[in-house]
Amino acid sequence: MTVEFDIASDQIDGARDYQEDAYMVSQLGDNDDGSSCSLVIMADGMGGHAAGNVASNMVVATFNKSFQSDFPSQNVPQSLTSALVRANQQIADSIKETPALRGMGCTMVSGYLQGEELYWVSVGDSHLYLVRDRELIKQNADHSYGAYLDMMSDQGVDIEEQPGMSRNMLMSAMTGEEISSIDCPEEPITVKAGDRLIIASDGLDTLGESAIVQYSSWSATARECVYSLLKAVEEANKINQDNTTIIVVDIKERAGSVPAEPEVESLDPVYSESLSQTLEEEAARYQSEGGGKIVKAMIWLVVLLAIGGGGFYAWQQGLLEQLIPEEGLELPKVELPDIVSKPEPTAPPTKAPAPPAAPPLTKVEPVKPAAPVTPEPTAKPEALVQDQYVDKFDPFTDRLKTGGRGPIMVQIPAGNFRMGDRSGMISADETPRHEVTVSTFAMSVHEITYAEYDKFADATGRKKPSSNGLDRNTHPVSNVSWDDTLAYVNWLTKQTGKKYRLASESEWEYAARGGTRTSFWWGARKGSGNAHCFDCGTGLNINQPTKIGSFKANPFGLKDTAGNLFEWVHDCYHRNYIDAPADGSVWEGGDCSVRVARGGAFRSPATSMRVENRETFASTQGHYNVGIRVVRNM
Repeated sequence: MTVEFDIASDQIDGARDYQEDAYMVSQLGDNDDGSSCSLVIMADGMGGHAAGNVASNMVVATFNKSFQSDFPSQNVPQSLTSALVRANQQIADSIKETPALRGMGCTMVSGYLQGEELYWVSVGDSHLYLVRDRELIKQNADHSYGAYLDMMSDQGVDIEEQPGMSRNMLMSAMTGEEISSIDCPEEPITVKAGDRLIIASDGLDTLGESAIVQYSSWSATARECVYSLLKAVEEANKINQDNTTIIVVDIKERAGSVPAEPEVESLDPVYSESLSQTLEEEAARYQSEGGGKIVKAMIWLVVLLAIGGGGFYAWQQGLLEQLIPEEGLELPKVELPDIVSKPEPTAPPTKAPAPPAAPPLTKVEPVKPAAPVTPEPTAKPEALVQDQYVDKFDPFTDRLKTGGRGPIMVQIPAGNFRMGDRSGMISADETPRHEVTVSTFAMSVHEITYAEYDKFADATGRKKPSSNGLDRNTHPVSNVSWDDTLAYVNWLTKQTGKKYRLASESEWEYAARGGTRTSFWWGARKGSGNAHCFDCGTGLNINQPTKIGSFKANPFGLKDTAGNLFEWVHDCYHRNYIDAPADGSVWEGGDCSVRVARGGAFRSPATSMRVENRETFASTQGHYNVGIRVVRNM
């Protein structure tokens, strides 16, 4: 039997001011014997130093490059250990150049899957768990003082705790000094279809082992498991909650034939140039404030990491400002080699391939229909929050046969765009990036409210979902299954005489992008105060959704496509975009026991709001964080 891997990952800041964890997931293709190979790396920066996050990003990038340069390896443990030593040496070289960096460091755990064999190397107190038959089995060693005391006690040797030493104090870490203890077994363990691996920073310690097993058992997919565990950590409301990063790998039996892996798209030359320009502008601004040397060094580091992949993710998530250390600390120029996204399986790569030719990165200008159709009967809503983008697209409503009017709609112009993620580093199901042409359609300006759904429930005798005390006129409805949502749009069709439906995935992403090319319609980074999510910095209650229309509309006149609630789309779930339709239509087939939802939610991290991000939920039940947005044919 051969296996394949379904991998998902995400992280939260917790109560920290900035993210100290870094991670990377690399699908390495097949080994010489045809076995699927994947590498996951997670590093947790030491919080006692201002540059802990620099250390974790540096270690992840260096380790990844070093290991991939030796792929496929004849001696995996040796390759893992060598990559770890090189990453630690990178820290040492940086400290030597700038002594003020002394003390920065991180812990790290990396798992390498080669068919049914799992190898790992780890230093510190992060976790590599195997979940099998509802049992949580920790694989890697814990190098904390408390774990040392427990180990000695298990061996019948009771050691009195030393005064002033806390149980979570690390006895081994990567700081540029000699590493006191490295966990890298010579022999792999064997995994099998149905197993689940959880790689996590010590922030997951907020949950007990039984809770981890329970949330894992409730989760049908790797992605669901990541979000359920992170949500549970958030809900624990632990004081001084540490950063938490979770990577989940589901081991699955490979089907009889597997399509070739999509090639990961390199950074477009034009895009790289614009990134460098943006960073240089940041440098100029900080230099005027006396921090130019610091920022220039940081920019150099982040650009190099961006070329490799890990730093690009950090920049995309808004970590650039977070990487700026205390004033007066000058960072060295760190020479990191390019990171190879996917080496050729026949021979170790020696040089990153030249990026393919790419079309100019100009803003997509949607093409309006030659003769726009005026919907009949329509009317402008009387109480519509004024917004330049909403007004630009001339909102309208349709009359309902039972009285009143339907949702506020705007016409989305036809056009084309590139669907999916350009790097493929965050999730394989967002690749391959591909061109899609979309015809004009209308979409609701807001997520559907409880009051709008109540009209349908009253007319059809369905149970109304509880609003938990929220104003039903102003808050978006949730806890409505995909099946009930489909019934709702069919009801709108009968009531208005116009074809209402759920958006296809490609229509939703096209509309949410609003003609932009970045992961958020307002830019490449989450920023602050742009939407309602767990770490969006709005000051809103993260335990509940907020009123519809609380934030600016995107360039197509749509509000809250990012955050507040995930939104059902029509498509069944497919694990990647191979053979996806290019005409904006619904993609049937795949796994229809779950349906896709898009857009992020109030209790999810900002990364879930990326316009490329895909979530899956059981279609037969409602979910507290999933709502409705409807479309209408024109």
